[in-house]
Amino acid sequence: MVVGGGISGLQSALDLADSGYRVYLVEKKASIGGTMAQLDKTFPTNDCAMCIMAPKLVAAGRHHNIQLITNADIAIVDGQAGNFTVTVRQRAFRVDPTKCTGCGSCAQKCPIEAVDEYNEGTKIRKAIYVAYPQAVPLIYSIDPEKCIGCGICAEECKAKAVDYDQKEKVFEIKVGSIIVSPGFDEFNARLKPEYGYGVYPNVVTSIEFERMLSATGPYFGTVLRPSDGDIPEKIAFIQCVGSRDEHCGNEYCSSVCCMYSIKEAIIAKEHGGNIKPSIFFMDMRAFGKEFDDYYNRAKNEYGIRFVRSRAAAVVENPKTKNLMIKYVENGEPKEEEFGLVVLAVGLTPPADAENLSRVMKFRLNDDGFCQTGAFSPVETSRPGIFVSGAFSSPKDIPMTVAEASGAAAKAGTEITASRNTLITKKVYPKEIDVVGKEPRVGVFICHCGINIGGVVNVPEVMEYAKTLPNVVYAEQNLYTCSADAQEKIKEKVKEHDLNRVVVASCTPRTHEPLFQNTIREAGLNAYLFEMANIRDQCSWIHMHEPKAATKKAKALVRMALAKSRLLEPLENLIINVNQDALVIGGGVSGMVSALELAKQGIKVHLVEREKELGGNLRKLHYLPSGDDPDEYLKKVDQEIRANKNITLHLGTTVKTIDGYVGNFKTQLTDGSEMEHGVVVVAVGGREYKPEGEYLYGKNANVMTLLEFKGKMKKGEVKGDSYVFIQCVGSREDKFPNCSRVCCTGTMTAANKIKDKDPNAKVYVLYRDIRTYGFREKYYKEAAQKGVTFIRFDDEKKPVVEDKGGKIEVRLIDEDTGKEVVLRPDCLVLASGTRPEEGSEELAPMLKVPITKEGFFLEAHMKLRPIDFATEGVYLAGIAHSPKFVDESIAQALGAVARAMTILSKTTLEAEGIVASVDEQYCDGCGICVPTCEYKALEIIDNKKIKDKKIVDVNVGLCKGCGACVGACPAGALTQKGFRDEQILAMIDAALVEEPKKQEVKQ
Repeated sequence: MVVGGGISGLQSALDLADSGYRVYLVEKKASIGGTMAQLDKTFPTNDCAMCIMAPKLVAAGRHHNIQLITNADIAIVDGQAGNFTVTVRQRAFRVDPTKCTGCGSCAQKCPIEAVDEYNEGTKIRKAIYVAYPQAVPLIYSIDPEKCIGCGICAEECKAKAVDYDQKEKVFEIKVGSIIVSPGFDEFNARLKPEYGYGVYPNVVTSIEFERMLSATGPYFGTVLRPSDGDIPEKIAFIQCVGSRDEHCGNEYCSSVCCMYSIKEAIIAKEHGGNIKPSIFFMDMRAFGKEFDDYYNRAKNEYGIRFVRSRAAAVVENPKTKNLMIKYVENGEPKEEEFGLVVLAVGLTPPADAENLSRVMKFRLNDDGFCQTGAFSPVETSRPGIFVSGAFSSPKDIPMTVAEASGAAAKAGTEITASRNTLITKKVYPKEIDVVGKEPRVGVFICHCGINIGGVVNVPEVMEYAKTLPNVVYAEQNLYTCSADAQEKIKEKVKEHDLNRVVVASCTPRTHEPLFQNTIREAGLNAYLFEMANIRDQCSWIHMHEPKAATKKAKALVRMALAKSRLLEPLENLIINVNQDALVIGGGVSGMVSALELAKQGIKVHLVEREKELGGNLRKLHYLPSGDDPDEYLKKVDQEIRANKNITLHLGTTVKTIDGYVGNFKTQLTDGSEMEHGVVVVAVGGREYKPEGEYLYGKNANVMTLLEFKGKMKKGEVKGDSYVFIQCVGSREDKFPNCSRVCCTGTMTAANKIKDKDPNAKVYVLYRDIRTYGFREKYYKEAAQKGVTFIRFDDEKKPVVEDKGGKIEVRLIDEDTGKEVVLRPDCLVLASGTRPEEGSEELAPMLKVPITKEGFFLEAHMKLRPIDFATEGVYLAGIAHSPKFVDESIAQALGAVARAMTILSKTTLEAEGIVASVDEQYCDGCGICVPTCEYKALEIIDNKKIKDKKIVDVNVGLCKGCGACVGACPAGALTQKGFRDEQILAMIDAALVEEPKKQEVKQ
């Protein structure tokens, strides 16, 4: 059972359901989606939140092994791990979900208005309502506190779904394990009266501003002031409202606010080019993967102003409704007027956290979040009950998704014996025979909120599509990827006897499988589908040229239609799955992945280049939480060596990897060979050695942070004064991003020094202190113990010189403008994290990309943080990006859950778009063979013609790239789904000059 239907609960449910388990997804609201469904965009890619989330919403809603139980709460949890009895209380919808079609006619006629919670009170809804247009399940419900029982909705409902007498349901469900993912609440900004929220109309919270930016929000994506509907010239973002604030009881950092404010400022700037955003902050905590790139882009490309100051107060001008912000910058009191103020509210525990804790019998921490351990980040205090997402600590979406998969892995381990015993197999209708029939094409054009509709004249493109040959139906949708749009596509296929479907929307990289599955449910072959990418290839890159973008969108639709007429049904080949796994890397991530896979009955080959396991964990020695990493390493090492499902390969590396998902073959440098179905990449990273910087390598008392911790562990540190320099080898031109762990590592070391000698002088030289989440307490602890913090500018780094064998550090204090001279006994360099050696060689073997810094690049930064684009290969730990031990463990467990979606099966369907050989024309020349990056081609004997060679295509290995087709001089190779005539038809369509027509008004 998964409790909570936000992105965390969704990911857990999908992973478990795809791994052979029956899942009950319980959500307290009437629809799933959580906070992510309210967001306009996501950082750092600026993807439309609904666009990337909708496929998961639809997948959960239509999954045959997920039962959605919405509008429900957990009442009682009895039993123990492996055998829980959960009592669920489901509130009455007053609408029969089996009858409601989601048409919305009831809400149109309802006379009673109420505050729209989804839009954070910026809009109104009716007493009978659905939370948002893409809601899953798309079932209306009646608000019992607002409904007056007039009966109008019941009269209006043609499906007779309204049932005023519907009662609350209480029922029991037997489950083996439970995942708790209730998410978080936003801080109540009224508790900070100095900012005027709830008093001044032009002071809004960050989540309200998200809705204001959204196409489905109160102003349809235009940035307007609530007081008068004008576009504000200047917008101020005030950080840390309800975070890092002991006065309101929330001393922790909420981890996400800095980045979402940068995102909101960028989007506001894109929506209104003349808007001037300013962000008032204390420390810019852009600690995630490529977050500093995003931060720098905001400053340098968008001109967003950053003011290092905690705003003291906001005062309204009663005549203009403008807002005066009072703040101190560089010691000087200032006042500045803005048209709109956005309060970056922090994350707090959900309102029902205490009740959940009481009912489910697990502990909360001092801040009211679910208590977890440093080495057990997804486990609650009660065995068999697991946790993920912001309920355990404030975190961003990528870490939430990784944790959700990690919780799914632990939940699956608990009930491994029941895998594949309670599931039902999805059955598709008999496929419609379209061979020889005239193409009948349906075209569905997406507004994508304002991602497309804000630039492209979608109604005009739709009308144009209706004029094109073989188009028998065309329509436009606000979000074509939503659940109701999927149902509509199926309906139109049947209603209009469609045998081809074209969707003009976003990218096929994320959405093509969704639409292919939809038409398959309607009886069409999945490959009778074509997409026109009028977002990435049109509206995004031509956002300031609406007429040109509209013209190009028509051309893209015209080209997609030209190809669609020539589409033909294709078949997916069934391939067998080898159910063993290869884990590359024996640090904490690799060890955890290998052990958890083994506990789920999987045979694992664990490969480590060193002669012993542990990786960077061997160098930590102590954690800020007080937990002992050495003891943990010893325990896991022993468990691995005792597990018969794990084969250790120490002191060796990967030499070659061939094959494809379900069927890989690997050779190691020690000569060992193994076959396996999946690969987990957990090769870790290494500490940067700053040779030639700050006297490192020249003075024995200058050392890196890890070296210093090692000396402390051995009792070899001596001295009365210490200087720590942050961001050594990080946030620089060659390595522009943050290494995430250094600030907290420094706080840990500084506190250790002070614990040992309270009179020791400790100085931390920094640019921003990035002790995010609950790690903020270590920063506060250091300050309270007397550690001195001195901020320097990145253009004026500290200067370190050797003065007769003594260390001298000189720098300009950015807060005072004065020079500071320090003469420490020991200089500690908080040096950054670098990718592990060998990553660049491993990446091409696996056909996976790496970032400019050399870390491995995941399939999608937000929603596929553990997957690669190469199916069957997964990612965990520092190989992905720098992170803490608990985060590496969570991601390692997540890789297990993702791997089990493959290894739980005996067969898989291979992609139908592959190369094929016409034996009549192939002369076996072999020119095509070296062009294939995936080694899918080989020369074999022609069985039909003696002494003649031909090329054979391994469809399991083939990725449909088409390189071989282009290389073949005889034209013997054909790319299914991209035949020559299909491509030529698209080219011809691209060259057609569109007749001039009157513009259709939007």
